Amino acid sequence: MGMTMTQKILSSHAGLPEVEAGQLIEADLDLVLGNDITTPVAISVMDGIDKDQVFDREKIALVMDHFIPNKDIKSAENCKTCRDFARKHDIKNYFDVGRMGIEHALLPESGLVTAGDCVIGADSHTCTYGALGAFSTGVGSTDMAAGMASGKAWFKVPSAIKFVLKNKPSKWVSGKDVILHIIGLIGVDGALYKSMEFCGDGAKALSMDDRFTIANMAIEAGGKNGIFPVDEKALAYLNSHGAKKGAIFEPDPDAAYDEVYEIDLSQLEPVVAFPHLPSNTKRVSEITDRITIDQAVIGSCTNGRISDLRVAAQVLKGKKVANGVRCIVIPATQKIYLEAMKEGLLEDFIEAGAIVSTPTCGPCLGGYMGILASGERCVSTTNRNFVGRMGAKDSEIYLASPAVAAASAVAGFITAP
Repeated sequence: MGMTMTQKILSSHAGLPEVEAGQLIEADLDLVLGNDITTPVAISVMDGIDKDQVFDREKIALVMDHFIPNKDIKSAENCKTCRDFARKHDIKNYFDVGRMGIEHALLPESGLVTAGDCVIGADSHTCTYGALGAFSTGVGSTDMAAGMASGKAWFKVPSAIKFVLKNKPSKWVSGKDVILHIIGLIGVDGALYKSMEFCGDGAKALSMDDRFTIANMAIEAGGKNGIFPVDEKALAYLNSHGAKKGAIFEPDPDAAYDEVYEIDLSQLEPVVAFPHLPSNTKRVSEITDRITIDQAVIGSCTNGRISDLRVAAQVLKGKKVANGVRCIVIPATQKIYLEAMKEGLLEDFIEAGAIVSTPTCGPCLGGYMGILASGERCVSTTNRNFVGRMGAKDSEIYLASPAVAAASAVAGFITAP
């Protein structure tokens, strides 16, 4: 039996001629990622196993992004722990205030992940890098510690689901709408511990930013990882961001898939995920009630890239955010922030009555920069809308694309452009 893209990457990193679904393997790692929440725990674990050195100072990335700039004493102490560790081990890829960015936008932008890589990260949305044809998945802090110490990780080889994407999406339909549609179709456990593999002419038609968004939210369907084939767009992205030459893996013609879904992108519409699951989706055109909002958040590791900001600015330009609505725009990295400034997007946001934040994960996880009070509603381009995710337990989060979030901020209720 042939192998999927993911299985080929894992067999290569395990030094095996082939692997099959359910097999336990030990694989070499190309990169180990941690942030300011998960890394201090991993450091404590490393101290407990009395490991004096990391396996490779150039294959570890520590990104301070969740509570940066520090919001309180606890977050400051966490970051100091990471800074001290990075200094002690001379970690090359340490990112803090000034070099900051949201990890899953920053690492591809910095050329730290390439095609065919095997990456673990102590953050569930590490699956983002599958857009580059890499196997990347989230792990716990203990596994991160083991990875930093040994350069290896244990995996159970996942089976796979194939998503054949056809045609091109229409205007205002983005990668966020595609993945919300898929999660609504299969459910939050529809791909439990499986590889979500995207292919077809529709996949080729998607921009790299759309692919990042789709791979990012594979975990919201329970997926072990999401992955796209490496085509000309992916290679151009890798080359332009200085990534090392990678390895391109294609599925075998006789690769086994648990299920195959065909999705016509030209038939999709803007989608919103209602509280309190990413699978609770509706097309905006199907919403009959007037759902007023108190806040709109445009940013995160899912939708804080420059194309997302351009779309939001296109919707907001020359308009005003509705009275009573707080609109928060968060560029995902310093580079994106600077690019948006040069293009005049920040002026468009501010003149519309929005605010622009330094790169941070803050509001997505209910950390800071946009906490919701009791009974408030937020339309957000983030990736989760669980109970209490962004603040009060009786607040509500509606997941949507940047276009829908921006249009809703202007209207004062959930709508599409």
